[in-house]
Amino acid sequence: MIALIQRVKHAKVEVNNEIVGEIGAGLLVLLGVEKEDDEAKTKRLAERVAGYRIFSDEAGKMNLNVKQVEGSVLVVSQFTLVVDTRKGNRPSFSSGATPEQGERLYCDFVEQIKAQGLLCETGQFGADMQVSLLNDGPVTFQLSV
Repeated sequence: MIALIQRVKHAKVEVNNEIVGEIGAGLLVLLGVEKEDDEAKTKRLAERVAGYRIFSDEAGKMNLNVKQVEGSVLVVSQFTLVVDTRKGNRPSFSSGATPEQGERLYCDFVEQIKAQGLLCETGQFGADMQVSLLNDGPVTFQLSV
């Protein structure tokens, strides 16, 4: 399971020109689910996302997590994160979860983020989404479990 997390001033996701999820300051999480992923991995990744210290303290050091800055989280499914690009000119999606498994674990990840005490908005699994954000920094990290 892979999460590409971006520290944002604000972010939103639209489907058919309608906003389905929107946050102010916090984290945009693009989530990729792989075949071998399970609920234990969603829980561990949610804990890592919630506790990852990428927000600045008074001294300007990245010492605070999203909970400590009272930020929100926007979770968007993105199966292209699990692609193999090591060979050729065409991506291989063979390590990606099936749509059914991906959606189940995506929903579980969202619930695990909420269980961390965070306000969590979402995209729409499997939809053609337009994601808008103002990356703060820019700060972007990839977390895997």
